[in-house]
Amino acid sequence: MNVLIYGLITGIMFGFLLQKGRVLRYDKQIGALRLMDMTIIKFMLTSIIVAMVGVYILKDMGIVKLQIKATVLGAQVIGGLIFGLGWGLLGYCPGTQMGALGEGRWDAVWGILGMLVGAGIFAEFYPTIKSTVLTWGVLGKITLPQVLGINHWPVIVVFVIGSILLFRWFEKKGL
Repeated sequence: MNVLIYGLITGIMFGFLLQKGRVLRYDKQIGALRLMDMTIIKFMLTSIIVAMVGVYILKDMGIVKLQIKATVLGAQVIGGLIFGLGWGLLGYCPGTQMGALGEGRWDAVWGILGMLVGAGIFAEFYPTIKSTVLTWGVLGKITLPQVLGINHWPVIVVFVIGSILLFRWFEKKGL
């Protein structure tokens, strides 16, 4: 089966789960930003855990090869700030605003337009960005297990256990 079909199927499934998990709702988004409702954090952390375990099982079986992008601190810090500012102003992150639009929330259109304008600005200034921001803090293609000098599975196990403990703490606190 074509890789694009797999992407379409998993995208539809993920969108369905976003909607069923109610993470497309504006009140959930604002609750997460105000650290008062951890629904989105729990949803995304669960997604990360499932993907992490699945990808590394596939890697260990030789079915996939990881294509790790270089860590560039300047780009990640500035990109994170832009992402956070946009999320805070609009009340949706990029994925949830597409889902919100799919649910008929027209306020998400502003965020989508903002993403398109931002992509255009990025493309226009890419030569300058490439010679400045993309050279700040280049650490290369690294992973946490590589930095620690250990196999990836102990890191994954610690991450999964830590996530479960965090989930339990959120539940105790009613978050």
